[in-house]
Amino acid sequence: MAPASALLAAAAWTLIPGSFPAGNGPDGNSILIDAPQGLVLVDTGRHPAHQDEIIAAAKARGRPIAAIVNTHWHLDHTGGNAEVRAAYPGVPIIGSSAVEGALKGFFPRSRTGAEAYLASGKAPPEQVTEIRRDMAAMDDLANLRPSLVVRGSGPMTIAGRRFDVHLEPYAATAGDVWLYDRAERLAIIGDLVVTFAPFMDTACPEGWRKALGNIAKLPFRTLVPGHGAPMDRAAFTRWRAAFDRLLDCTAGSSAKEVCVEGWLRDAAEFVPQDDRKRVRGMIAYYIDTRLRGAPDEKARYCPGGSG
Repeated sequence: MAPASALLAAAAWTLIPGSFPAGNGPDGNSILIDAPQGLVLVDTGRHPAHQDEIIAAAKARGRPIAAIVNTHWHLDHTGGNAEVRAAYPGVPIIGSSAVEGALKGFFPRSRTGAEAYLASGKAPPEQVTEIRRDMAAMDDLANLRPSLVVRGSGPMTIAGRRFDVHLEPYAATAGDVWLYDRAERLAIIGDLVVTFAPFMDTACPEGWRKALGNIAKLPFRTLVPGHGAPMDRAAFTRWRAAFDRLLDCTAGSSAKEVCVEGWLRDAAEFVPQDDRKRVRGMIAYYIDTRLRGAPDEKARYCPGGSG
């Protein structure tokens, strides 16, 4: 996976790549887009080093950050909101209201597990620091909740630049926001694509499948996923086909191992060789908990679920 220190720049936008080193939580990709009033920042990562790179990239472009868009509430995409807003006070946060469900369900459950892990004394010092930082981000409601809520899909002007803003209910989360920039033919879609493995911790898989179909309808030239390198349309089509085959496999009677190996085969171009073991474990876990979990668990993040 690309190191966070690598900056990929295009004419009107800059990508600050995320990372996912073994033993640490990930940082999602962050994107800076030029706008008349400054820079639009999509997602802020989790770790201070990633936020430092965002701010350095903004300074290199010679523009202030004028707005933050959070594609979803996962902390590897929102955990840097406070740090960015400290550098650029008053910057609005644009996102969905799905974080409200997380505050009632996912975050309390996550905190309970994290506190038990800390109490066990098994966490190495760097993990203790990360866990406590995540807990602080969960509690910082002023920087977690959006100041402008996206309630549906449609055109929106952000910092003076026009985007098509899309809201996908019940996909990777209960409300995923993604942007399409017509001028650049650029789609920025958050974790609706994670190249090496779809993160299904809070997913409604069939809603996610529908969201990928909506993305495919637009004439994008470049697609920036939540994690991993940008894609052209052909690469997205191949990733989407791998996703569909994973869902189809697990809906049938094939053994779990067959479905896991099917993902590793179908998505081979997106899975670095050094990550195959980790990805194998991730897909097996998601099959057990989301795709073939107990009925209540499978439905937890779908309409009518407990969240």
